[in-house]
Amino acid sequence: MYSTPASTGRRWDGTRPLAHRHHRRLRVAPTSSSRLLRTGQSGRCTACGNRVEWYDRIGHRPVGLHPNELPTSTVPSACRWHVSSGTAYPAGDGTAWCRIPHRLLCPGREAPDPLTPHLAELRRRLALRTRRMIDTGAFTTTTARPAASEYQLAGCRPARPVVQLLYGRYLADRPVEDIQCVAQTRTRRRCTRPILTPGTPAGTWTLMPTTAERGQLALPGTGMTVYDLTRLPYAEQLRWRTQHCPAHAATPAAADLARTDWEIFDPLLHHQHIHPRLPLTTTGSQGQHCEQPNSSWTGEG
Repeated sequence: MYSTPASTGRRWDGTRPLAHRHHRRLRVAPTSSSRLLRTGQSGRCTACGNRVEWYDRIGHRPVGLHPNELPTSTVPSACRWHVSSGTAYPAGDGTAWCRIPHRLLCPGREAPDPLTPHLAELRRRLALRTRRMIDTGAFTTTTARPAASEYQLAGCRPARPVVQLLYGRYLADRPVEDIQCVAQTRTRRRCTRPILTPGTPAGTWTLMPTTAERGQLALPGTGMTVYDLTRLPYAEQLRWRTQHCPAHAATPAAADLARTDWEIFDPLLHHQHIHPRLPLTTTGSQGQHCEQPNSSWTGEG
């Protein structure tokens, strides 16, 4: 009688067999406050090149957090953040670990004073990593963008236009024609179609009062150039706000692979993007002309 040796899970030559992994599909819960996938939240800081994770905030712009958790005892109470269901909150959650904004550790910015010894050491390590990436050519510091008056008025079309939609004003990160869909395609890549496509209703360039919110002080000037979308149906305005092309707007199950480019417009913080001339494109010519402002505004303020 021959004894049967116990199976070791290896081949006769001692190598391990290749295991077939079953990849699960990434799905976004319908009740999620953010439809951004985890792969779309990670990025690189343009000032130092280190990794940053972006999270949505309620009523504010997304915040960039350091990718690793830190002991709560080493982080000041005013700098503690926690993440719940994909949304960041500026407070601790009562645990021994917390998150911290990347701007406090970024070696490309001025160091806030004072830093705890643990945070100062972490900032020093990030600075060494930035220097290593610069020496190897993996990271290059970005050049400053030209002044808004020179950059935006070169073709009399704002490079960062102010858009009016859903009873609010938003500052875009790029020209209206270049705003790209943020949804994920079936090949798990970002959609390359713009949100302003032929066959869909477009907005109109108009002059509006500089102050959009009640109670704000009026800024000097006759008005500002705004890309008005308020005349569009609600579904179209919502499509622009979520930054989806018509195909992905009709697919509610499609998740987002990138953050939207919108920023809540503040006339005091974004005064360099206020322009009093309307951009008009002449049909049949490649040049763009500007209409001089008049005493009356077109559109609703």
